[in-house]
Amino acid sequence: MTRYRDVADDLRRRILQGEFGAGERMPGEQSLAGQYAVSRGVVRNALAALQRRGLVTAHPGSGWRVRADFRTQEFAEMRSFAQWALSRRMTPGGRVVGQEWGPATAIDARVLRMRAGDDVLRVTRVRTLDGRPVMIERTTYPPRVAPVIEALPPDEPSVMAALQGAGIAMAFGTHRIDTVAASSEDAELLGLRRSTRLLRLRRETKGEDGMPIEYGDDRYAPDTITFEVHASGSGNLVGRA
Repeated sequence: MTRYRDVADDLRRRILQGEFGAGERMPGEQSLAGQYAVSRGVVRNALAALQRRGLVTAHPGSGWRVRADFRTQEFAEMRSFAQWALSRRMTPGGRVVGQEWGPATAIDARVLRMRAGDDVLRVTRVRTLDGRPVMIERTTYPPRVAPVIEALPPDEPSVMAALQGAGIAMAFGTHRIDTVAASSEDAELLGLRRSTRLLRLRRETKGEDGMPIEYGDDRYAPDTITFEVHASGSGNLVGRA
């Protein structure tokens, strides 16, 4: 490994996998040079490249640190919000702010493979990181999953773990990412101004049998999270953050 881009790519991978957590000091340049068998100049250029991408910051006299506000989700594996947060040494939380049954719309019926008009369970949660509201999660569940959701406490930190405990394992996911203006409800729940641009993740999740488990609309407050997407020519990008 002789080029700074190779070093930068590997350091980025280590940061994304949680080896170096948010706010933590990176190994010294001399130590990294030894690890990668390159010069300190190559390491310094690699760290500068990561700084331009917003992953690390330079601190004169104390070296390089992962940005304290750096939070990234990857789509390479199926993990719950809580599992991801814990892997980043953050405390996940949440609270249900709305839960009701209602007739399935045409979209509900298509995504959840059921008849329009049959009842579905809609749940709205506010998700937190270290006590700070960062995301509004609006999820629709089909009747076969709904009883497990209804039995959960309002502050259940990991819905995915609860579903897995009930024998409902999430195996496949499809995500669509865009931005949307905060509605009045969004703004109130996240403590933001109305029309603030939010990062929106629309998701559909299925079990190993291919049957739908949920689909939802997650809206993240600005400057709270980054999504890291890895693509290849072998197929479509799938996952669950």
